Amino acid sequence: MATTIYDDAARRELLRRLDTLRPDLPPRWGRMTAPQMVTHMLEAFRMPSGDLRIRRSFVPLRPLVRWVMLYVLPFPRGAPTAPQLLRRVPSSWESDVAALRSAIARATRPDPGAPIGDHPIFGDMSIDDWGVLMHKHTDHHLRQFGV
Repeated sequence: MATTIYDDAARRELLRRLDTLRPDLPPRWGRMTAPQMVTHMLEAFRMPSGDLRIRRSFVPLRPLVRWVMLYVLPFPRGAPTAPQLLRRVPSSWESDVAALRSAIARATRPDPGAPIGDHPIFGDMSIDDWGVLMHKHTDHHLRQFGV
């Protein structure tokens, strides 16, 4: 089974790693700065609930792509992201990191019947899919900055 952000131990480990992130750390890949990555993650955490909706792109064989990307392959380095996930401008490092810390800490399994957003590439997502994606995405960006 893939690691999910709904697992308490996995979430605590992400939070521990977030505590070691510094605003001046250079990325190991990609063009984002650490402050830009934090605000990117803040926007991404708005998607599972549907608070941030991004128009779907055409993706042939979408269910297969979703399964392979979530459960088989690692996230590709330098993959493009939706412009909506890059629009938030970093404010203060402390407040942005505190907001991300709060978003990660609140990422527990939603109640049955809670609204679930879809994904611009992966389409309709189950609660379990979102849990795996949010862990995998957060881990990917923390590794991007060596934490």
